[in-house]
Amino acid sequence: MNLMEFNQSDRCVNFSCPERSASPVVYIFLYVCSAAVVLLTVCGNLLVIISVFHFKQLHTPTNTLVFSLAVSDFFIGAFVMPPMLIWIIESCWIFGRGVCLYLLLISGFLTIVSVYNIALIAVDRYLALSNPFLYMNHVSVRITRVVIVFDWGVLMVYNLALLYFNGNFMNLLLCPGECFYFLNEVWSVIDLVFSFIFPLSVIIILYTRVFVIAKKHASAIRELNNHTQSKTQKITSHSMKSERKAAKVLGILVSVFLICLLPYYIYSFLGYVIEVQEETVRKIIFTIYLNSTINPFIYALFYPWFRRCIKLIITLQIFKTDSALINVFS
Repeated sequence: MNLMEFNQSDRCVNFSCPERSASPVVYIFLYVCSAAVVLLTVCGNLLVIISVFHFKQLHTPTNTLVFSLAVSDFFIGAFVMPPMLIWIIESCWIFGRGVCLYLLLISGFLTIVSVYNIALIAVDRYLALSNPFLYMNHVSVRITRVVIVFDWGVLMVYNLALLYFNGNFMNLLLCPGECFYFLNEVWSVIDLVFSFIFPLSVIIILYTRVFVIAKKHASAIRELNNHTQSKTQKITSHSMKSERKAAKVLGILVSVFLICLLPYYIYSFLGYVIEVQEETVRKIIFTIYLNSTINPFIYALFYPWFRRCIKLIITLQIFKTDSALINVFS
């Protein structure tokens, strides 16, 4: 998904950077708020990365996918959000051609990686709930890591191909003070299918199936509790509840992600018939990046193990011997 793209008919004419109209106090306030957003995004996702990487108990296929998502969110907070926020505040691109190229490459790549990470999480939850025995026997952390590396590699090649074959390596900053590029009609269709229609179809279809299966599991749990209290069935009931809870939390993660994507895709479909100012477009684009800020708060709200990990990290207990073996679920 390459966010800073426009159709050829949208090329600007006689563009010039607007003069500042707000007072210096307002600009200071905006920069302070922007710095806070960047800090929350970077630190929040760094805590997720450290937690999943350090504690052995969290080395599961699902958490490996969460780790991949946190890495892409961390990079968005560290490398994409700062120039984007400055661009929004200043209402003008002030960094030049080189930084513009860098932003086009990294923002498009990291955004599409986030979309496919969410899609992989949907596949993981569907497999875990629909066929738990097959999942436990064949889906391992090692296989998940291979899938993630392959996913990142394919998406990097796609993003480079999109820019190269569309001619954008030599076609940047067509408007002074802007950092948009232009997709031809063929690549517009390809990008729409590859970065939006396909992954979001996978997400929506599989999560619909996940919640249908979770509902059946809830009925099965009630039946188990009503007819028996044997130890084996208690364990089965607890396992099913855990899977349902994981599906619920990751469902919230996906829902928030889709809500953050919605403004941009409404603009994408209606941008040709509704005139939208350049400044508004930049703000619409930034709503997608805000998802990277929100994700760690979702983990903190719904995962007790993540709150315990934060406590262990902040108190520096992770530097103790055998700290990786601490039970974070207790």
